[in-house]
Amino acid sequence: MAEIKSVCVFCGSRTGRNPLYSSTAAELGKRLAKSGRTLVFGGGHIGLMGVVANATLEHGGSVIGVIPESLQQKELAHPGVQDMRIVDSMHTRKAMMAEEADAFIALPGGLGTFEELCEILTWAQLGFHRKPVALLNVNGYYDHLIQMIDHGISEGFMSDNHRKLVAVVESIDEFFTLLENATSVPSDDESLWEKT
Repeated sequence: MAEIKSVCVFCGSRTGRNPLYSSTAAELGKRLAKSGRTLVFGGGHIGLMGVVANATLEHGGSVIGVIPESLQQKELAHPGVQDMRIVDSMHTRKAMMAEEADAFIALPGGLGTFEELCEILTWAQLGFHRKPVALLNVNGYYDHLIQMIDHGISEGFMSDNHRKLVAVVESIDEFFTLLENATSVPSDDESLWEKT
């Protein structure tokens, strides 16, 4: 797989109750900027989206925002992002974010974040892309989702290989180590993050 130059971050339009969520988003943005990787995100200035974009910009990083026109009209678009793509729908937004990114990571978020994550994993499962996907399990936020995936496997609705479509990381350091070693979405017997 080619070097990962851009990372799409799925995350909440709220910051959540635990300050650790915001501090982690800020650290991720800083690290993306310092590593020379472009942040691709949903274009909003609110919630964790705004936090990660602010941190990336503050540290001189490159940012691509993608936001539907309806949300831009509600003045939710981040004013500091120079490369803001205005699109016609949420569907177009997700497709463009996927196209611009070399890898994906989900921070804590709500239904929209869950939906984006599940869709990009489904696209990987179907072979529509071969890009790495990770969950940053801040403060155990995704423990129950991980359990649900494992339950789906044990109940026969998913194969063991589907679990390998997403890497679960507990820290930003772990995520960046994985980025350096990433290959692609696994075949039937490979792990997504194995070294080449």
